[in-house]
Amino acid sequence: MAVTRLKRKHMKNIARAKARKIRIKRLNSKPVVKNIDIEAIKEEFAAKKSK
Repeated sequence: MAVTRLKRKHMKNIARAKARKIRIKRLNSKPVVKNIDIEAIKEEFAAKKSK
């Protein structure tokens, strides 16, 4: 008995799995944490308020 493969369905399944992997990676990724000088920012706001 010959084996028939559903090639279009196979490609669609591969594409779905790939998109799912990318989506999961994007959701699990963390943004880069930068060293922020909070005191400098507070001073900037205080300077803007005083004007």
